[in-house]
Amino acid sequence: MKIPALIAAELRRLTSTRMSVIALIALMLVPVLYGGLYLWANQDPYGRFGDIPVALINDDAGVAATADEPAANYGDRISEDLLEGAAFDWRPMSRQAAADALRDGDVDFTVTIPSDFSEALASVAGDAPRQATISLETNDANNYLASTIGTQAVERIRRSVAELVGTEAATRLLTAISDIRGQLIEAADGAAQLADGSARALDGATQLSTGSADLATGTGTLASGAAQVADGSAQVAAGTQTLAGYADRAGSAAQDAVAALPQARADLAAALAARGLDQAQIDAVLAELDPLAAAVERGNSRVQAAVDRVDALAAGAGQVAAGAAQVAAGADAAASGAARLNEGAGALAGGLGALDGGAVQLRDGLASGVSALPDSSADLRAQQAATIADPVAVESDALASAQDYGAGLAPFFAALAGWIGIYALFLIVKPVSRRAVTALHSPVRITVAGWLTPALLGAVGMIALFGVLSLALGFGFVHPLGTLGVMVLASFTYAAIILALNVWLGSVGQFLGLVLMVLQLVTAGGTFPWQTLPAPLAALHHVLPMGYVVDAMRQLMYGGDIARVGGDVLALALWMLSALALAAIGVTRMTHRRTLRDLQPSLIG
Repeated sequence: MKIPALIAAELRRLTSTRMSVIALIALMLVPVLYGGLYLWANQDPYGRFGDIPVALINDDAGVAATADEPAANYGDRISEDLLEGAAFDWRPMSRQAAADALRDGDVDFTVTIPSDFSEALASVAGDAPRQATISLETNDANNYLASTIGTQAVERIRRSVAELVGTEAATRLLTAISDIRGQLIEAADGAAQLADGSARALDGATQLSTGSADLATGTGTLASGAAQVADGSAQVAAGTQTLAGYADRAGSAAQDAVAALPQARADLAAALAARGLDQAQIDAVLAELDPLAAAVERGNSRVQAAVDRVDALAAGAGQVAAGAAQVAAGADAAASGAARLNEGAGALAGGLGALDGGAVQLRDGLASGVSALPDSSADLRAQQAATIADPVAVESDALASAQDYGAGLAPFFAALAGWIGIYALFLIVKPVSRRAVTALHSPVRITVAGWLTPALLGAVGMIALFGVLSLALGFGFVHPLGTLGVMVLASFTYAAIILALNVWLGSVGQFLGLVLMVLQLVTAGGTFPWQTLPAPLAALHHVLPMGYVVDAMRQLMYGGDIARVGGDVLALALWMLSALALAAIGVTRMTHRRTLRDLQPSLIG
């Protein structure tokens, strides 16, 4: 009997009754039921987050308006954004209602915006800044993953709030810088005017210093001359004072002479009378003397006039001497003042020189400051504020990418479904029947016949699963035929492995097939990266076949590295051929060296 005839005979046995057909179809559809239903249920869970009920408690009291800032309530703004975004099924509630809903399982987690939320955010502008808080409360008794989802949700809220507050703060800062720039422009203009004025003042101060030096020299010369004049006028005053004394004595003598004339005339008349002269003779003599008396009176008048002029000259000389002394003192004071003026003018010139240099530096510094602050518009400041608040954008590029969460899990669950399908088929398929041993004397042919029947049936199941993934679930395949080929190869490899286990260990080998499935479930790296496994399990990842099936499907399904597929296929082929060789050795032992142990009932079944 040929191998195809044995396969056909086994299929007739499996379809001999209606229940057998139903059982066979059901077992062949195990991969479809397992892989298809699981991937359908988890095709895009992230896209269904909008159906997750979440309690939102907004207790934010906001902040009142101030002279510098308007009133604000960030809690209301965040709540509105969350409700409009509909990332979750947000349900505004009070604290007590939310606590009850979380306990009863009506919501998966709660998010609370406290009463001081806006106040804390606004505190960054004061002298006591503090962080604002958003509270997350979960209940793992409802769903453990809800805690992880809630943490991610709150982190997104935190980032959006940080971006919002950062944008507003940056806008205020940039506006202030723009105002400062305008003020700096005005200050720079004023500094330029100050520099021009200080330059003119420096020129005037230089001229003043030169003139004050000339003035100091002239007033020094004047003071020296005034001192000489004062000395001379003092000598003149002294001389005229002496002359006035002499004149006063002469005037007194002349006056005395005039005053003595009447008495001298009377004495003369008396003497003449005593000499015996009569009155006529006496009168004649006195008449001769009268012109002389008149001349003496006239001389006295001239002398008195001269004395008055000498006295006036003495008084004037004294006044001149006093004035000259005052002039000398004033000239000396003027010389001292001119010297101080010269010193002050020099200091003023030096100070104005420093002022001019400082004004130039101020002008240039302000101009440099203005040029260092770029001019901006309201739109530009808005763009700058947005960039400052969120400076880094993540630009992701993927060499190969899955279209959604379900497609990301498809390689793992397809590989696992293939194993489950083969394992289930071996519950009704007889790996090595007595008919095969009797009809085919070659251990190799017996092994191939026992392997091809479940392998082909499993391949049909994998083809059906591929149809569900591509048609019913709409998963995309960059290399559809290659992916299908790997799935069929996986079914053939699994059939060879479980065949070898059954040939060597019987029903115990069937049970070990279940154990081997569990090991591959955790080592295939279908969900978390295999590098996160403990070291012994990570070592098994490089040995057991399911990991190679997952890797090959990923490369072919997502458009990855085709070269890696070759290595994976080679590893699967090595597993398949090694298992078939091991099964053939077992069949040889069964056909040529059967022992009493082979006749003992199996431990299982």
